[in-house]
Amino acid sequence: MLTKDITGDFMEVFSRVKKVGGSFMIRIPKEIAKEQNIREGQVIKIEIKKVPISGFGILKGIGPFTSEDEMKAHD
Repeated sequence: MLTKDITGDFMEVFSRVKKVGGSFMIRIPKEIAKEQNIREGQVIKIEIKKVPISGFGILKGIGPFTSEDEMKAHD
């Protein structure tokens, strides 16, 4: 997923982490690398923050509860 917010030299990009061998890799999209003139071997600064996972919409489509969904006491 790519979202960017450009304010001066600051750019925010969301990327998934991928495991490569014993390390993790973060990809910089080609469009962003081209726009920012990022080249192989160049030193860049990366700030790492986990994105919180929202539960919003997780139960979408299950419909309302009915009296049949109610838990019944066991004998």
